Amino acid sequence: MPPKVTYANPDGACEAQGLYSHLTVVPSGTDLMFVAGQLAVGEHGEVVGVGDFRAQFAQVHKNLGDVLRAMGADWNDVIQFRTYLVHSQDIPTFMELRAALFPKLFTTSVFPPNTLLTVDRLVKEEFLFEVEAVVAGPGSSSA
Repeated sequence: MPPKVTYANPDGACEAQGLYSHLTVVPSGTDLMFVAGQLAVGEHGEVVGVGDFRAQFAQVHKNLGDVLRAMGADWNDVIQFRTYLVHSQDIPTFMELRAALFPKLFTTSVFPPNTLLTVDRLVKEEFLFEVEAVVAGPGSSSA
């Protein structure tokens, strides 16, 4: 079965500035799921890793993976990420952690587009990191 999404860096585009592609090609008829920003929230609603970006990074990706699995999707179905950091100083750590994690999550070395933003704060001051995603749904056609 062909993949639901294909990541591309078209000829003539500048080099991507991290582990992302410039675009995702999505077959017509694909169902889309819009995943709310995932935060470092534990199973009992507690903030995980207060003051610890690495712990929050791990929890956010665990939570996003749980949502994907619950919907019958996986990381290779991600069309796009939008990432929010509270501190620009965490960008190098974010890049380091993502470089270590993404090859374990995705079946190829080409990754979805990602927009990285720094913001004043998230819904609770304890949160340092949030990721939302657009995902090709499991009921998608392979046109």
